[in-house]
Amino acid sequence: MKIKRKPGRAPKKYSQASRLHDLIRILESRYGATVDELVEECGVTRRTIYRDLEAIIDAGYPLVSERQDDGHVLYSFISGFSKMPPITFSLEELMTLYLCRGQLEFLHGTPFHDDLQAIFSRIRSNLPPRSVAHLERLAEASSPRFLGFKDYSHQSELLKQLRQALLKQHRCRMNYRPANREPAEYLVDPYTLLFFKNGLYIGGYAHNRESLRLFAVERIERLELQDERFEVPEDYRVDMLTGTAFGLIEEGESHHLEIYFSSEVAHYIRERIWHPEQQIEEQEDGALILRFSASGDKEIMAWVFSFIPHVRVLNPQPIRQQFTTALKEALRFQAEE
Repeated sequence: MKIKRKPGRAPKKYSQASRLHDLIRILESRYGATVDELVEECGVTRRTIYRDLEAIIDAGYPLVSERQDDGHVLYSFISGFSKMPPITFSLEELMTLYLCRGQLEFLHGTPFHDDLQAIFSRIRSNLPPRSVAHLERLAEASSPRFLGFKDYSHQSELLKQLRQALLKQHRCRMNYRPANREPAEYLVDPYTLLFFKNGLYIGGYAHNRESLRLFAVERIERLELQDERFEVPEDYRVDMLTGTAFGLIEEGESHHLEIYFSSEVAHYIRERIWHPEQQIEEQEDGALILRFSASGDKEIMAWVFSFIPHVRVLNPQPIRQQFTTALKEALRFQAEE
């Protein structure tokens, strides 16, 4: 079927590259344009325009779409992006980027890993081979080993949807399977993507719970983007998701903890910040007592157990009792044949 054109207007015949240049120029010079307007401007089919818009997104341009009151979808670039100066890095900054990349290998098989590969491919293309080789060695040396990680490679398409929901602030409907419970459906405004212990978590507002919630990505069985858009509240902060939790999940009441560490591991405790409000009381024999307040019994217990046999729980009594009971059960389990 031929496209109807206005009398006297000759069809444009040019390559996709030239057409993309025109599309970018049009979108840059206006507050936005609809597909119908772009069809009229470029003299091509709607299918071609949609294909070109996808090519612009794939090229890295920050193209966004928004449905107007009249039902038309307006395509535009994020405000002010064309005035942003080129981004350059010092060698020290590049080293930091490579070190960070080395800690994100658990993203292998996800769209985030593909994005990282594309970013570092651009960096490599602008550096001397010797510098690239040196930075690659640094990244390899910093990669974590045998710490356990979650495999997200089978959720690549779901993560692509999540990425779009986060970038364009689309409400999501998801089927979620909590640990040891039946799956449930949630309507969620995703605010934040969190990285914790080589795992991915989505934090946001769950409408059917009327509160902020955290969702482990590996437990999301299905995700559907909704047409509705949302705004992140101005007073939102990430710590609203975690509260006083020692780890990521806030559960139970907050405890004022007093943990004794023997001299064999005290140096390790001194060298790290375990809590922003921690206090350390040194002992004459080189041991120390660490004090702070936090919630999340499971995370606390897992951390304390990692220091056996050089640790004692002094307070509070409920945590001390949990620790003692768990030690006895572990010994009994170990003795079984």
